[in-house]
Parts: sequence; C-alpha cells; structure tokens
Amino acid sequence: MMNKKILVAYFSASGTTKRAASLLAKAANADLFEIEPATPYTAADLDWTNKKSRSSLEMNDPSSRPAIKRRLETMADYDAVFLGFPVWWYTAPTIVKTFLESYDFSGKTIVLFATSGGSGLGKTESALKQCAPNATWKGGKTVNGASEASLKSWVESLNL
Repeated sequence: MMNKKILVAYFSASGTTKRAASLLAKAANADLFEIEPATPYTAADLDWTNKKSRSSLEMNDPSSRPAIKRRLETMADYDAVFLGFPVWWYTAPTIVKTFLESYDFSGKTIVLFATSGGSGLGKTESALKQCAPNATWKGGKTVNGASEASLKSWVESLNL
C-alpha cells in the first residue's frame, strides 16, 4: 500500500460523511477531495419527505447529473480512490455519478464507503460501476461511527 497514491473523494450534505472521510484519509494516509455541488444544497433541497425537493427530483431522474463546483486536476496521479457519500434512497446521490463520469478511472481501484441512517450499500456498487466500467472495484462498506483504528484495519485488509 505504501507505493500506491490514494485519494479519499467524498460528497457530504450534512457533514456526517465529511467527518468519516477525514478519518479515512488519515487512516489510509490519503489525500482528501470534497465533491462539492456547483449549487449548494439547502435544508429544503434535502427534504426527502417533499416529492418536489431538489434531492427528491434528482434521485427520481436517472439522467440527473448535478454540476460539480470544481475539478480535481491531479486525478491521473492516483492509483486508488475511496469514494464516499451519504446513502439517499438506498443508493448514492446522483452527484456521485457526475463525479465518476468526469474522469477516466482506467487502471484505478475504487472502494466505496458510505454513511447511512439505516440502510446499507445495497446495489449501489453495481449501479455506479456503469459510470466507471474500466476501474477495478473492491467491496465497500458503511462507516457510521467508525474509528480511525477500525478504518485503518479495513484499509489494510483491502490490500490495495
């Protein structure tokens, strides 16, 4: 793992995934990159109980690809990417697809991690693989409340 250059890229709507990503970056000795929407989400946008809220509309539209604020110009430098997000509607928010479709992941390993109020990753990996089919995918996991030590153990078990 010491020879591999690792990135932890994440989208966080409320700060929960950001905290997990920061711990994971420390545990994996990785760089950190926040996937920020060009138009930030408001509390009203994130109201999943409102069928007309921005997040509900995006998640119900398979072609939705929210714009990202900035590009990571050094993506080619990384061998492995941990990709994190909150679970929305039992899958990744559509902005994660925007991120994956913005780069060439050929020859890179992608590992998913997520935070969730109750559900796991479900079929998220198979849905996201379509956005980066030339990457090598390793099984991801939810990291709610994970410690830096448990994340380090997980990273080491992946044999990146």
